[in-house]
Amino acid sequence: MFFDSKMQLPSSETALPGREQTMPVPPSHFVSGQPLVGPFPSHCKMVQFGMGCFWGAERRFWEMPGVLTTAAGYSGGITANPSYEEVCSGGTGHTETVLVVYDESVVSFAELLKMFWESHDSTQGMRQGNDRGTQYRSAIYTFDSEQADLAEASLNLFQQALTAVGFGAITTEIASSGPFYYAEHYHQQYLAKVPNGYCGLGGIGVGCDIAPLAELALTAS
Repeated sequence: MFFDSKMQLPSSETALPGREQTMPVPPSHFVSGQPLVGPFPSHCKMVQFGMGCFWGAERRFWEMPGVLTTAAGYSGGITANPSYEEVCSGGTGHTETVLVVYDESVVSFAELLKMFWESHDSTQGMRQGNDRGTQYRSAIYTFDSEQADLAEASLNLFQQALTAVGFGAITTEIASSGPFYYAEHYHQQYLAKVPNGYCGLGGIGVGCDIAPLAELALTAS
């Protein structure tokens, strides 16, 4: 029964209550030295990606040129300022996410989406590989209508590529961003601190063609 509860999202009535105090986090990124908490430079944009365990996901994005900073956290749920243990219980409704702050003049949102789709299995629902639970679900939380439109278009494109080789329906949640709750300090840039640490992230060998997204972005602008 406990395992079943971790695979179902809680309601507002059953979610854990949370707390007012925010999670203390390091002042700067362990790799880049950039701030983890905003305000960020006005020329930068933000997005939140959920793609399984946030340790490996965060590394994928901090390694991309044009990404100013990244942070591990919890998004898409109900409980305010949750702990890792609470998120893992299934009682908060959050999924593990990475906040990505990027300079659009260096890296496009379409390129971030390509990394997102190709780096995990977006068809697995409340799991990612052997990691099972609501906190491992795939998600994109956007900050403006252009991001939302491009995310939806990329999903449709990637679904065509997956269907062509026999994969099922994408289960990724795409929604406007709500609060991003920072994870505990030891989760931030974990694989830079523990290079041989656990990383359950892995793609499925299907490429995501972003050329049509670039045309859509030009049309939108």
